[in-house]
Amino acid sequence: MTIESVAPKTTMQKFLDAVEKVGNMVPHPVVIFLILIGIVIVLSAVLSLFGAAVTFERINAETHQVETASTAIRSLLNIDGIRFMYSSLIPNFMGFTAVGLMIVAMIGAGVAEESGLVTALIRKLVIVSPGWALTYILSFVGIIASIAADAGYLVLIPLAGIAYLAVGRHPLAGLALGFAAVAGAFTVNMLIKPLDAVLVEFTNDAAHLVDPNRSIGLASNVWFSCASVVFLTVLIAFITDKVIAPRLGTYNPALAAEGTTTEQGATLSEQESRGLRFAGFGLLALIAVFCLLTLPSGAPLRNPTTGELIGNSPFMNGLIALIMLMFLTTGWTYGIGAGTLKTLPEVIAAIEKSIKNLGGTIFLFFVLSQFVAYFTYTNMGTVMALSLSGVLQSANIGALPLLLGFIVVVAIIDLLLTGAIAKWAIFAPVFVPLLMKLGVEPEAVLAAYRVGDSPMNAITPLNAYFALVVGFAQKYDKSAGVGTIVSLMLPYVVWIFVLWTALFAVWKMLGLPWGL
Repeated sequence: MTIESVAPKTTMQKFLDAVEKVGNMVPHPVVIFLILIGIVIVLSAVLSLFGAAVTFERINAETHQVETASTAIRSLLNIDGIRFMYSSLIPNFMGFTAVGLMIVAMIGAGVAEESGLVTALIRKLVIVSPGWALTYILSFVGIIASIAADAGYLVLIPLAGIAYLAVGRHPLAGLALGFAAVAGAFTVNMLIKPLDAVLVEFTNDAAHLVDPNRSIGLASNVWFSCASVVFLTVLIAFITDKVIAPRLGTYNPALAAEGTTTEQGATLSEQESRGLRFAGFGLLALIAVFCLLTLPSGAPLRNPTTGELIGNSPFMNGLIALIMLMFLTTGWTYGIGAGTLKTLPEVIAAIEKSIKNLGGTIFLFFVLSQFVAYFTYTNMGTVMALSLSGVLQSANIGALPLLLGFIVVVAIIDLLLTGAIAKWAIFAPVFVPLLMKLGVEPEAVLAAYRVGDSPMNAITPLNAYFALVVGFAQKYDKSAGVGTIVSLMLPYVVWIFVLWTALFAVWKMLGLPWGL
């Protein structure tokens, strides 16, 4: 009889184990946000009593003119605050876009999962891909998934967990890989996406304060973004293989929650292969329909004014609908081919099953939406952001140190204000003119903002999808909690932030072009 030797844990692994243990001792996420709501209510009253306020310049999102504004802490315990909390209960929840995106995406994803398409497709990917390449493929696809806005959270992350399970690896490592790729690199892509149009527009409005003739285009950060995608793909995959996977070790299927499928066949049956062929035909038909809706001049999904397809267009603004239809169409056609999901009543039953499974997440989103709305109402995040930016602005340092300090400030604020557009509306009129006067091009300031805005998305509980990732993890480990996700994401957040910032600094020092 041989005794299997177990390698001693490294200091980092022991630290992350401690983070997970402490983190999982905290209450249920719903209880956490209820406590945070109480803290925000009390703190808003105290800060309002002391008259906490700031005056600043910002870009008006409608007129694109710079205006002077004053923001004070608003109390939730005065008459107006109490009225707001009482009357906004339903609007807060209905305005929480993550809920709608999640439900719409799950309509298609539920059919694809119930028919067996997801597992068959993942197994096919595993079969045709070299073992070493799977992590890199998932990392790259996760980063590129930001072209579909938040759909990457709902589609890529769970698929990464299934893919890892299919090759005998720990599914939590796959989930961590997917979350790091989708969230930690959200602001960069090899393609132009709707977010770029808004960020560039705000940058130009701020640049015009110094030079009315200075403007940048949609592709002003394309070279830096492309390089960042390649760099982060390798980095995220490396961290997964060298840090996360070794710490998790071998997966024990007994940890899975009841009803979770943990058995993955190594090959495809004839029925599954036929189902994939049918799914391919369904996908081609869907592509043909969307080509008719997008490619011709004056097509209904083009911008009715400019005619553009990529950028501000009905096609890009409603991309979640395409994601839903893609999974719905391919899932149903796969089911017909494989014999797993043939009739319309069976499809409807699959959708109902997927929606029912969202009950706990929807309730958590209800509580989370109230916290986000209350926090936004109080203006505490805005006051904190402006206070930190004021300190950095007054610092008598050079251009590159100021850019690096700006990245740090954006990262800190991202823990509280996760919206990329809202933060840039505040930061752009402060830092773009300031740095332009120091000889820094506005493209560099926007690139710095992209670096600072992304990594913390993977660790802040204020990310609307953080709780959803906890739910994904609990499918494979019923004891998983907030601490589990935090401990998994910490190595990604630290190394992405440090090394991506270093890449930015080297890029700036070498004078490389930021884009077109």
